[in-house]
Parts: sequence; C-alpha cells; structure tokens
Amino acid sequence: MGNEILVNITPQETRVALLEQGVTQELHIERTSGRGIVGNIYNGKVSRVLPGMQSAFVDIGLDRAAFLHVADIRAAGSAGDDAKPIEKLLYEGNSILVQVIKDAIGTKGARLSTQISLAGRLLVFMPHESHIGVSQRIEDEAERESLREKLQQLLPPDEKGGYIVRTMAETAGEDDLRADLEYLHRLWQDIRQKSTTIAAPVLLYQDLDLSHRVLRDFVAEDTTRIWVDSRENFQRLVKFAQKYMVCIEERITLYTGERPLFDLHAVEDEINKSLAKRVNLKSGGYVIIDQTEALTTMDVNTGGFIGVKNFDDTIFKTNLEAAQVIARQLRLRNLGGIIIIDFIDMDSEEHKAAVLAELKKALLRDRTRITVNGFSALGLVEMTRKRTRESLAHVLCESCPTCQGRGEIKTAQTICYEILRELLRESRQFEANEFRILASQQVIDLFLDEESQSLAQLEDFIAKPISLQVEESYTQEQYDVILM
Repeated sequence: MGNEILVNITPQETRVALLEQGVTQELHIERTSGRGIVGNIYNGKVSRVLPGMQSAFVDIGLDRAAFLHVADIRAAGSAGDDAKPIEKLLYEGNSILVQVIKDAIGTKGARLSTQISLAGRLLVFMPHESHIGVSQRIEDEAERESLREKLQQLLPPDEKGGYIVRTMAETAGEDDLRADLEYLHRLWQDIRQKSTTIAAPVLLYQDLDLSHRVLRDFVAEDTTRIWVDSRENFQRLVKFAQKYMVCIEERITLYTGERPLFDLHAVEDEINKSLAKRVNLKSGGYVIIDQTEALTTMDVNTGGFIGVKNFDDTIFKTNLEAAQVIARQLRLRNLGGIIIIDFIDMDSEEHKAAVLAELKKALLRDRTRITVNGFSALGLVEMTRKRTRESLAHVLCESCPTCQGRGEIKTAQTICYEILRELLRESRQFEANEFRILASQQVIDLFLDEESQSLAQLEDFIAKPISLQVEESYTQEQYDVILM
C-alpha cells in the first residue's frame, strides 16, 4: 500500500491526514473561522518600538499587534558590531512590508519578518536575497549542483532575488521550472504594486488555504492518491493542478463512498488517541505526554512488558519502540517548542546511542525543523521542534471548566473540610438563624454519611442549625454557604 493523502472538507473546516502504509502520520486542521496567517504578507504600521527588547509591535489589521524582532529585519545587518539597533531602523507610524512567520500562539501575537519568501510548487522565491539554495532533503551533491545550474540558466542576466530549489524540483523539467519562475515573479510584482497604492495596515497576499497547500507542499513522488470527499472542492483542486502542477492531476480522486472518509481509514480514532495523555506501546509499555505552555514532557514506562531475556533487554526494547512512537506523536499532535524525553534509565552507553540513533532516524520524516541533543547528565533527551501554529490539542480542546486545566479536582472529602472551615468563619462574622450548605451530590452524600459526625460537632459548637441542599448543576468543587 502506497502513501495517500485524505482531504475532508466541510464549510466549517478542512482536515487533512497523511497516511504511510495505511497508518496516519500527520494531521492538519484549518477552520474557516480561525484560519492561520503564516505566509501572509502585510503592509503594516509600526505602533510601538521597544529599544530595551530590540523589537517592535506592528499593526497589521488584526485584533492583536504582531511582533517584529530586530533579528528578523532585513536591514539590520549582521549580528556583530555592524548590526543596527532597532531604534535606528524603525519609528512609530512607519509603514513596513512584513510577512508572518509564526501564528499567534497562546498570549503571544503573530511573529513577523521583513525577509519575504514566496513558495511555489518547485521553488521558493526570496526577493531580497541573491543566492540559490537547494533543499536539504536532496542529499546527492551532484544532483544539487545540477539543479543550481539548471535554474541559473533559466534566470535572466539582470535577475534580482534568491531562490531555494524544493524537493519536488528533483524530477522537474525546464518547462516546469520556467512556469514556476513566471508565477512567482507575477505574484511578487502584484504584491509590490499593492504595497505602494494601498495604505497600511492592509493584507497584500494570503497564502493558499489548507486544501491547496496539500498539493503544493505535501504531495511527494511516492504519493499514490489524494482523496477528496467534496465534489466542489475536488473540481477546484483539479483546476489548480491543471494550472500549476499537471503531473499530479491524475492522482486527485473524488471519494464518493457512503462511509465517511476519515472513518474508513480510522483517522477519527487517531485524532481521539492524539488527545490522550497516555500512548500505549505494542510491547505493553506506554508513554505519558504532558503539554504545558513552556515545554512538553514525554515519560516512557515499561508497563506490563516483562521482556524475554533480562531487565536491561526489556528496557532497551521499550525505549526503541518509544523512540518511533514519540517521533510520530510529535507530528500527529504538532507539538513544538522545548521537548524533554525521559526514556527509561539505561546503564549501557551502547543502548543509549542506539535509542538516540533510532529517535533521530524516526524524526527524519518530519517536515518541521528539529534539533536533538544527546542524553543529559540526568538521563534526559532534550530537543526542540519549531512551532509555527497551535498544537492539535489547542485547536480542538479548551481548559476543563471544572479543574481549570489542572487535570485534577479536589476530593469530596477535601471540599467537606473547606465547607466546615467556611461555616466556622461565617458564624464568627455574622449573626444568622440557620446556615444552609449548597453543594454537589457527592459532597452532600459525604456529609450525610462519613462526615455526619463532623457536621454535628460543628453544629453544636456554633449553636446554630445547619441544613443541606443538593445543587445538581454544581461541580464537585463548587459550594455556597447561605445565611438564613
């Protein structure tokens, strides 16, 4: 079974699943109401310059100002002595052409750069650069040099701008490269013209929606089929392919089956599993994944796996399997930022090296930039994965209103004792004929059973009657003490 791409489209959202040998490897979700803005180009207006942080806030027409650091300003020069401070480059009210390089995440606004890049099917055009680079995924040095020469021959002598040759260009002909060049040049000219005629802040260019980016960015040579379950969008994608990428037109297929496309390939199950903290391994071990604002931790455990030889062999095999699963979970959940992996402790340096090599090998499939450090003195593997958009959990979920995101709630007994303290406090501050406790069923049941003696003792101590009332709408942590 080859690699396939599933595109599920509704008026509210577009969902894409990338399958390798029938197993879901990547998930991408884009909602109409909250479409990402990475790649968008704006004519922005500087709203505030912060010399102390060497950064600026730029109004690009969104609810929240975007963030521009001096390192992302093209005119800033090198990072050495020649680098210009941001207060010498920008001032409030200044109009500036910027591109979004990172979506707003959590409380942080979108991140900007003045280093513009426009992605085509085969090339990435960088108007302000002058070199020709080649995708690192093309490893053969002779092939890399051949692609550089092929592109150089197609460029006019007075050409200004730099390029990156994408992986898809490895098998492309000169006509395909020329068509991509012309498309990117037309696009850049349109953007430049708009930037000089429309006042800031204004959107000048919006990157393709997810269904079209699938064709541009995700389709590889070994992709056998792109399934689309919407007839209208199938026709749109075919027209787009006919215009820009004829070679993949035949692979786009309309899915008309009665069973939902994601159900048929068990993608819905994968989405639900990707929201759980625990990921089970086939061997019987498991990985616990905890995602926080600052970093993500992954803790590997043997669970019920007892091995076949000895304990060291059990640990080694569990860690090897976990390395593959962790790499896949990073893609599925779109986890970014700092990631700490706590493999089960290994005494053998040979085993440590093998597990680290397995992890790095599994991470080669990832499209996102990753750095991996070796085992630290504490036996932890530290790595980073570039974060350009919200994780799957942040897109699909919100903090629990009961526990406020803690993942735990206070026990009914804890709430009982809180209520008893509150009753004592209220009795000393206010005169009342009676006190009434409003609480959840679990808490009231505990007062009527195990904690009935505690309640009776307090009633005697404050010399006031205490009544109980169940509030069905209350969570276990909610309660009120009413003065009657």
